[in-house]
Amino acid sequence: MADFLFSIDTAVFYFFNHALSNRVFDIFFSFITTSRNWVPVYIIGIMWIIYTKKKKGAVIVLLALLLVALTDMLGFRVFKEIFARPRPFKTLTDVLLPNGPTGTFSFPSNHALNNFAIATFFSAIYPKARVWLFIAASLVAISRVYTGVHYPSDILAGAAAGAAFGYLFVRLHQYILQRYEKRLS
Repeated sequence: MADFLFSIDTAVFYFFNHALSNRVFDIFFSFITTSRNWVPVYIIGIMWIIYTKKKKGAVIVLLALLLVALTDMLGFRVFKEIFARPRPFKTLTDVLLPNGPTGTFSFPSNHALNNFAIATFFSAIYPKARVWLFIAASLVAISRVYTGVHYPSDILAGAAAGAAFGYLFVRLHQYILQRYEKRLS
């Protein structure tokens, strides 16, 4: 059964990494997979949230930062070390690597973990942005397969775990709002 699932994982990997490969996607996915390219969006988002929601916005930003710190640390320091799955370019032949080989272990994808955690968290606070948040998270996750550094199962596991952590932080946010409503107004 494990061999069958790995064969599906590999076939889907090669579809994204080879069949879809072209110069435009190389540029696009290389850009969105690089976290530092998102820094201006993060800064603008943080300023907008705090400006529009004041104290409640500060709580939202603090929780979002804690969420990413938690998921990133757990993904990198705990999950990857436990599973120790080699990256696709270490086990498969002819993997296309537009950004070169990066990272240690593959499972789960921290990019998917962090982005789906944030998408889940912010979609509860800003439901009108839900579709865009999950489109962005999905494109970042797919970029990891396209650029050859993750298997599809890595991003699925990261997305599922991220959504679960995001949901926990939604509940934490609701608790804080209920508990401290008067102080945060």
